[in-house]
Amino acid sequence: MTAPGEEWLLMVDGAARGNPGEVGWGAVIFDEAGTLLEELNRYLGTATNNVAEYEGLLMGLEGVLRLGGKKLRVESDSQLLVRQLNGLYRVKDEKLKRLHHKALGLLRRLETYRIIHVAREHNRLADRQANRAIDTALNKGSRDKGLNDQQSKSATVQ
Repeated sequence: MTAPGEEWLLMVDGAARGNPGEVGWGAVIFDEAGTLLEELNRYLGTATNNVAEYEGLLMGLEGVLRLGGKKLRVESDSQLLVRQLNGLYRVKDEKLKRLHHKALGLLRRLETYRIIHVAREHNRLADRQANRAIDTALNKGSRDKGLNDQQSKSATVQ
C-alpha cells in the first residue's frame, strides 16, 4: 500500500448539458507534495456524460505519465467509471469498452494506482475544468475540440 504522501493525485470529471448533449471533461494533476502541476479540459461536442468521464480519465492519465508520475490516486465522482475500473461493474456499451480498455492500458504503465469514488463536492476542481470547456466552446460559438492546458506551481492540495 502506498502512503498518501507518495502518490500523485489525478482528479477527473465529465460534464454534460443533456445526456447525450454538449459535453466536456476536466482533469487536474497534483504531485506527491500536493503541488498543482496541470489543469486540463476539452470540449467534445455531443456525447454522453460517461464518454466525457472516460475521456477525462484518459487525458489525465496521459498527462500524469508525460509528467513522470509513477504512483497515482485517481479520484472521480462517477460511480460507474470507478466501479468499472475496479472490476465491480461490467462494461456493456461498445464505445465505453474501447475507452475502458485504453484506460487499463495506461494504468498498467504506473507502478501503483488506486481509483476512488469521491463525493461531487470533493471533485470541484475537475468539475470546474469540465464546465469551463463547454462554456468556452459554446460562448465562442465553436464546435471544435480545443484543448486548454494550464500549468501552475503555486497551488497545493492537502
